[in-house]
Amino acid sequence: MKPSETHLRVLQTLEAQPELTQRELAEKLGVSLGRVNYCLRALVDKGWLKMENFQRSESKARYAYLLTPKGIAAKARLTARFLKMKMKEYEALKRDISELKRQLGR
Repeated sequence: MKPSETHLRVLQTLEAQPELTQRELAEKLGVSLGRVNYCLRALVDKGWLKMENFQRSESKARYAYLLTPKGIAAKARLTARFLKMKMKEYEALKRDISELKRQLGR
């Protein structure tokens, strides 16, 4: 998974479930805990995400990850870019499938 794809998936997931732990987020996305930690730090540094402690949490290490207005705008840009890339891949696959069918005489 490319960094921008990871950033998009993290933003999408945390927008829906801001209370996820880093470990839960890593499991949900199928990436390493270290990659999630690195990505979260990058998103916080960019100002796209902020971390807030849970007030009533038994564990002071529990955070809620909240998208900032910059993060919401960045998520929209990343989504548009990702969609454009996937549409190109889809069109290329359709051409490949058509060519393979032609070669098989179907």
